[in-house]
Amino acid sequence: MIGLTTLTSNGHEPLPVKLDRRRAALVLLKIDEILAWDKTSGRERDSRFVDLGQYLCEVRARQYWRIDNLGSFDEFLELKFPESRRKAYYLMAIHERLPRIHKTDLRAVGWTKATELTKVARRDGEEFDSATWLHKATQMSKDDFKREVDRHLTGKESEPWEILYFKAYKSQLPVIEEALEKAARMLGSDRSRSYCLEMICADFIAGVSLENGDENALVSSLDRLINLLSSTRRNQLIEHLGLNS
Repeated sequence: MIGLTTLTSNGHEPLPVKLDRRRAALVLLKIDEILAWDKTSGRERDSRFVDLGQYLCEVRARQYWRIDNLGSFDEFLELKFPESRRKAYYLMAIHERLPRIHKTDLRAVGWTKATELTKVARRDGEEFDSATWLHKATQMSKDDFKREVDRHLTGKESEPWEILYFKAYKSQLPVIEEALEKAARMLGSDRSRSYCLEMICADFIAGVSLENGDENALVSSLDRLINLLSSTRRNQLIEHLGLNS
């Protein structure tokens, strides 16, 4: 059925398919039931998201939206998902990208983790290890699993974060901006301002620790400072200090 979504006429609208009105009416009714229950129970769609994604894919492939005299599948989604069509596409991606994972297992991990699984499946293609990733999704919290997926996709560690709020007077801004700019030149322009601020703070702590003879704090600050450097600068520093020997 998925192949039917790519049939086009002169590269424009999908070619009409034979419309099974009885099946279309049943599927559209099922979708309306799930969405109606979702309004009365916040977790209803989360427990039936697998079915909803499958029904939406069938509507798109078999063009069931035509029985409501709609012009396209997008119009259908605008009608059924007025707040955001993004979740509808997420649900459809779960159905299309995770055919090797049983519906019961997908329901058990929830639609949020299932959406993360689709990212891995899209990236890995035929090499997607569904059993291993399903196990991770089952055992990890939502936040930990998202970080695991991000690390797999980007090759980088992903840390929890939060936004800091504090007031700075206009007279203080030139000093702050100059410090951040100099730190950025040392770390590399690709580093975020939060990394630059961390280096400035770590450098301050290292200086205070050195004066007070607090070796543990000094080592911790120096370690953080070194890790903030680019790999090239880090290797140059190690070579300069003779730490390779």
